[in-house]
Amino acid sequence: MATAVTKLAPFFKASQRLVVKVGSRLLVGESDLRPDQRWLQHLAAELMAQRAAGKDVVVVSSGAVALGCRLLGKKRSTLRRLKDKQAAAALGQGALLSAWRDAFADYNVHVAQVLLSLDDTEDRQRALNARATFDSLLRFSVVPLVNENDTVATDEIRFGDNDRLAARIAQMIAADMLVLLSDVDGLYTASPRQDKGARHIPVIESLTPEIMKMAGLSDSESGSGGMVTKLQAARLATSVGCGVVIASGHEKNPLQLGRAGYRCSWFVPKKVDRKRAYKGWLLGGLRVRGSVHVDRGALEALRLGKSLLPAGVIAVQGNFQRGDMVRVVHAEKKDKEEQTCARGLASYSSHDVTRIMGRRSSDIESILGYSGGDEVIHRDHLVLA
Repeated sequence: MATAVTKLAPFFKASQRLVVKVGSRLLVGESDLRPDQRWLQHLAAELMAQRAAGKDVVVVSSGAVALGCRLLGKKRSTLRRLKDKQAAAALGQGALLSAWRDAFADYNVHVAQVLLSLDDTEDRQRALNARATFDSLLRFSVVPLVNENDTVATDEIRFGDNDRLAARIAQMIAADMLVLLSDVDGLYTASPRQDKGARHIPVIESLTPEIMKMAGLSDSESGSGGMVTKLQAARLATSVGCGVVIASGHEKNPLQLGRAGYRCSWFVPKKVDRKRAYKGWLLGGLRVRGSVHVDRGALEALRLGKSLLPAGVIAVQGNFQRGDMVRVVHAEKKDKEEQTCARGLASYSSHDVTRIMGRRSSDIESILGYSGGDEVIHRDHLVLA
């Protein structure tokens, strides 16, 4: 059988966008519930090395509830009510952000806190806004630090752990690789803590029912996720073409994936043309909320693969919001019935498009008081009909 290194190394080298999830047991001491600052600084050096290699890096970090418990003087196991855990998360979130900021202090790099709930990834408008925020933070060379918004989540909508949150983030920002750092170095045929004969599985080509049954339950005092949630995260991420690695954060260099002797479990992603799949989803997926009418010049630009700019819009119909699906229409000849030529996700509401149509992109901010981008519909979110 091919080793994980053989399979993983070329894929990781070619990856451009990386999501790294850090478990509570790595970041927070089991006995004193304090952040392990030395470990964080070592990981920060690893993350900076990946940025120097040209990769975008997003961090999903657990630990807020555990750190909040320390400040409250309580064990996490004693907080059984959701509202008490939410209170601990609210208190600990500041300590978590502070620990990460200290870890990156030597690099003069800013860390930005991003709190998300499940609804934020399910709702297309909010997901579009979140993705735009991530893109801007990465463009500004800021490290996004993501956690679940525990203080407003409920039992019905909570992710319940940051493994699945990390997978949803990877899906949202079209990441190439998701690395789940834990206190174990991958998937075993049984729990290595309970079965000394458990066999490590380096490469998983498909998440079969047999593979899923190998996952055990979490036995962590400071964490909430176990191998079950990691496999669920792997299933979600690999289904959209994102590779997944489960590795130990106790490795000397946990993000030097593919080096000789590196021990991990590598979940091979499905071969998906993510751009084509996304375009297909745009073409037949969402309910159309309105339409924008364009001139001949805009139509030609769209056919050349360019974005729809406000200068090319001549009319707006319907009531839509940012992130809604809209139809792009044009009449080839005067007095002819207008035909749908494209559809895509609006960067502005119908009200705002009406105010900026026919104007230059450089005028958007002065007209609206803000800028949501130069395009009414960006080419990445547009497909020709």
